[in-house]
Amino acid sequence: MNRAFHQQQFLNVIDRDEAEHRFRAALDLRPLETEHIPLAEALGRVLAEDVRAPVDVPGFDRSNVDGFAVRAADTFGTSEDRTIALILLADHITPGKAPSQSVVAGSAFAIATGGMLPRGADAVVMIEQTDIAEGKLVVSRPVSPGANVSFSGSDIGRGETILRRGELMTSRETGVLAAIGIAEVSVVRRPRVAILSTGDELVPPGQPLPTGAIFDSNATVLADAVRELGAIPVMLGIIPDDRDRLHVAMSQALSCDVVLMSGGTSKGAGDLSYRVLEDFGPPGIVAHGVALKPGKPLCLAVLYPPPGFAEGGQGGGYFIRPIPVAILPGFPTSAIFTFHEFLAPVICLLGGRLERREQPRHANLAVRVNSERGRTEYLLVNLVESTDGLIAYPMGKGSGSVTAFSKADGFITIPRQREYLEANAEVSVQLLGSGLEPAELIVIGSHCVGLDDLLGRMHDRGVRSKFIAVGSSGGLEACRRGECDIAGIHLLDPITNIYNRTLLPRGIRLLEGYGRSQGIVFRRDDVRFRGKSILQVVEMAGSQADCILANRNRGSGTRVLIDQMLGTARPNGYQSEAKSHQAVAVAVAQGRADWGVAIEQVARDNALAFVPVREERYDFAIPELRWNRPAVKQFRALLEEPATRQHLLELGFQAQG
Repeated sequence: MNRAFHQQQFLNVIDRDEAEHRFRAALDLRPLETEHIPLAEALGRVLAEDVRAPVDVPGFDRSNVDGFAVRAADTFGTSEDRTIALILLADHITPGKAPSQSVVAGSAFAIATGGMLPRGADAVVMIEQTDIAEGKLVVSRPVSPGANVSFSGSDIGRGETILRRGELMTSRETGVLAAIGIAEVSVVRRPRVAILSTGDELVPPGQPLPTGAIFDSNATVLADAVRELGAIPVMLGIIPDDRDRLHVAMSQALSCDVVLMSGGTSKGAGDLSYRVLEDFGPPGIVAHGVALKPGKPLCLAVLYPPPGFAEGGQGGGYFIRPIPVAILPGFPTSAIFTFHEFLAPVICLLGGRLERREQPRHANLAVRVNSERGRTEYLLVNLVESTDGLIAYPMGKGSGSVTAFSKADGFITIPRQREYLEANAEVSVQLLGSGLEPAELIVIGSHCVGLDDLLGRMHDRGVRSKFIAVGSSGGLEACRRGECDIAGIHLLDPITNIYNRTLLPRGIRLLEGYGRSQGIVFRRDDVRFRGKSILQVVEMAGSQADCILANRNRGSGTRVLIDQMLGTARPNGYQSEAKSHQAVAVAVAQGRADWGVAIEQVARDNALAFVPVREERYDFAIPELRWNRPAVKQFRALLEEPATRQHLLELGFQAQG
């Protein structure tokens, strides 16, 4: 590049968008390489890969209170005036101790908080609601199935995607990883950003200030701004207005991933910084002079490191990529403005981050929530955008939950004198962390591993998503209220025998998804199920008390299918409510249950036998008003891509239509 060219670049002032386009077009903006680090060093880093849970949390059905493990049905009808007496088994279950026997009808097991629920029990009676008389347990209050129990996998299910690539690790995320036993994580390498200040008039802070000199504040401001973005500043000091020394400094700076200089970018005779760039060959300067106020003298360039360099970020065995170089205006206000406008997004992309945006803190509750009078309650919430503003979805997890805190956007405080907050009540949300990073795509409804894959691909394209599992019916209701962009659904119309299409409320459109196979899952070594038809399985389960069902949650499409299969039958385990296909499969694989209904993919992943029951459609309901939102259009386009369809086929799903 000759001197006439760079002089012409400065004289040809271009607009902001054109400058950004030229700059980014010459760069490789993919995240930097992956590196593996100990969990203890992961705070503030960006995940390079999705994290799937290798274990269930909790890993077993666990009591939440001190009390007695019972069959809930044995307590029905009890009261202060009408108590029942249960046989109290001799053992006492304490944390870390496996039960020695099962709970059968009319019996109970003493259990401590955190103790493992014995087979046959489905609830725990609090010790305050019982008495001991003549060696028997006297119960004075009924309990429902699941009372005072955290079921295995109710917090985290083995194989569940816990964290997605691109997520920034805070104490919430590191706590989740510790809870599932992960000691090392794959993260994006942090960009190394060289920072140079140029000018004979500059003096470092803390040094005597000669007449006519000024303290160098740009280096400090830029270094801290770089740290805020998760990158590493490499301070190369103040370089005087000497071309040879600037050349040496630039050669050293090009061992980093990004180079920031300030000063020497105007067209005066003493402004040498931009002239030095011609020593390093193409692409060179892509913009010199941008229509900004302040910031007009900005110079943007793209260079490659000189041959033979061996130190620094790119010299440590990584592949060589073009290096973004910016010569920022010398005035501090101009320097920091242009940094955030042009360089901060580039550093974020190289480091695998997305930009932060401030959001309102006021929202309306999606549903009514109850509270206990006399105690101040803090309720974790997810925030989603609706046509009427922010909607706060309470997190449906207990005090022992790990994922609720990691996935919550913030919390609301319920005063101690309140017993409830009504649906649509305005609440003040305290954000977790320094600011909320809103999702561009809100998905509420039924969960599917295929959906997990699609949202991961959307994240790769820079679209942040948030998924809230509430079942197909809950997803349709969220669509109707305008609280989500997309709802995953698989509901069968019993009248038409058609999935999804005939059940859409007015104003909701259907985006065809894919087919999947629902069936009965059981352990391969369980001879009771071998060769049996669906009707025979249902008949056997209804007649054998020791054949336990892992049922699905009410409102899910799978629960509808199960109820159709069972008719009036209510086999042992019917009152259980697993939140996902994976949770059902894990319960069966671990022997906590003997059978259930799940999709073929999770049966395969958990080495279970699978007997098909029905081929179903997993589609996407989308509010008419959100059909053409940018993120929704990107999702629709992704689903139509041949590569996406092929990948879904490889995962075991059926083609669209």
